[in-house]
Amino acid sequence: MLAGTAALLALACGVGVAHGADGGASDAPGGHGAHGAPAAGASAQEPGGGGDPSRTDDVASAGGSAWMRAAGVFSPPGSFVPSDALTYDTRLVPAGARIEVTQLADPSGTRVGARLRGLVPGRAYGMHVHTSPCGADPAAAGPHYQHRPAATADPVNEVWLDFRTDEEGDGRAEALHSWGFREDGARSVIIHDRQGGAGERAACFTVPFGPHGQG
Repeated sequence: MLAGTAALLALACGVGVAHGADGGASDAPGGHGAHGAPAAGASAQEPGGGGDPSRTDDVASAGGSAWMRAAGVFSPPGSFVPSDALTYDTRLVPAGARIEVTQLADPSGTRVGARLRGLVPGRAYGMHVHTSPCGADPAAAGPHYQHRPAATADPVNEVWLDFRTDEEGDGRAEALHSWGFREDGARSVIIHDRQGGAGERAACFTVPFGPHGQG
């Protein structure tokens, strides 16, 4: 397991360098960043972003571990260029803002990370993993993903990625859990207008999260 995880981390670093220092997609409109070569013993593929030319995905697996990276550029629903990253409130998440989500999963658990660029400087945002893909209706993403069904929201049973942006409007967050996602159970991240367990849905990004322990 350790060898597989090490190979995936090496691959993740290689892809991050290939995509540039910010870890996002190419700055060219609709462009994709270059992809790094897989580490020894790892398999990698680009699953594609459907009809979204601004999207970049990478996935890899080795030794019972799996790594995923998805990056996109926000635009409002119904934009001429379709996007899997949708902003419902351009005052909080401007069109053209960027997001990158990563997942490293193995039999011991799951680590989810997020990096964002181009948001409102010095502002607190909430963000959680949700159960369904994004849609034109903010409610399309469904409720928070929960490890076990519960009537209340909390960061132990859910994946919370609350963050505060810096003076440039950039932010990052990470969550680590000893459990993993169910197959097709986690499909997106929602950015909320405030931190905590609730808040208005300001933006959504469809993410191909996978269950832990696959490879």
